[in-house]
Amino acid sequence: MERFGNKAMVLCLWVFLISLLLLLCNFDIISAEFPKLKHPIKGDGSLSFLVVGDWGRRGDFNQSEVAFQMGKIGEKLDIDFVVSTGDNFYDDGLKGEDDPNFLDSFSNIFTAKSLQKQWFSVLGNHDYRGDAVAQLSSSLRKIDSRWFCLRSFVVNAEIAELFFVDTTPFVNDYFTIPEHTYDWRGVTPIKSYTANALKDLESALKKSRAKWKIVVGHHAIRSIGHHGDTHELVQRLLPILQAYNVDLYMNGHDHCLERISDHKSPIQFLTSGAGSKAWRGDVKLTNDEGVKFFYDGQGFMSVQLNKNNLEIVFYDVFGRVLHRWAASKQLHSDM
Repeated sequence: MERFGNKAMVLCLWVFLISLLLLLCNFDIISAEFPKLKHPIKGDGSLSFLVVGDWGRRGDFNQSEVAFQMGKIGEKLDIDFVVSTGDNFYDDGLKGEDDPNFLDSFSNIFTAKSLQKQWFSVLGNHDYRGDAVAQLSSSLRKIDSRWFCLRSFVVNAEIAELFFVDTTPFVNDYFTIPEHTYDWRGVTPIKSYTANALKDLESALKKSRAKWKIVVGHHAIRSIGHHGDTHELVQRLLPILQAYNVDLYMNGHDHCLERISDHKSPIQFLTSGAGSKAWRGDVKLTNDEGVKFFYDGQGFMSVQLNKNNLEIVFYDVFGRVLHRWAASKQLHSDM
């Protein structure tokens, strides 16, 4: 009887441990740290990349022309990768992993040799209107190895770290007054998802030893374009960026190019959402504090940096330089 009792006790203990392990595994799925990728810098210690958003329209609305100029600038700067700020496929994302829109709007458009580098992408609200999970699938990387898209992740490029954040679930209007159907698989319950995303971002920023810290999301924190400021991000995300000395916040969503300075920190808010359809004349000047540059046509942005210096350049659909800004860790200056 005593041996039987001991076996029963051991069995109960194993059941408890397995249950605890399953619980912890489930928690890790919900609140895991951002996946981290490493990307090398050039031999001279520099890094360069292009930033484009709101582009996926099968070449229409000057997407092909923007892609052509990106290829030329990409070759000139010898870029290391491309950042996509979301709304990768219009109007309603992808229908699935085999949706021809992936080829028609991405692979068959960004064909320049210089653009055959890794693309790091976040999801936009239009991507959530389709099969959002399909864009995260490794199956797309088998179709085009350049494609890399996760909800949130970190790219460690030695002198710089880029923190990609899934901002769409933060926006209350998509839940309270939805005009469209969204694919919320993998992000519910929303309150827990967004809280954990902020916690994991803060943890990653705290651990970062990079000289330059860059955060990428789809929605703007500051913008004078069509959508304007995203109040949920102003309230919940911005304080974290300010607390951990983030240098740049890059986004799309508004179909324009912008640079806005933060009045409380060195953060520059950079909008690059002009990869295809632009909204001419759609500007809100009710909150124009800190606005240094605004352009309501198509275009894209480049980022060049080394250990001490950084340069941002905005280009139009013809490849002409619209605005240039440079900074160093010793001095932030306009050019």
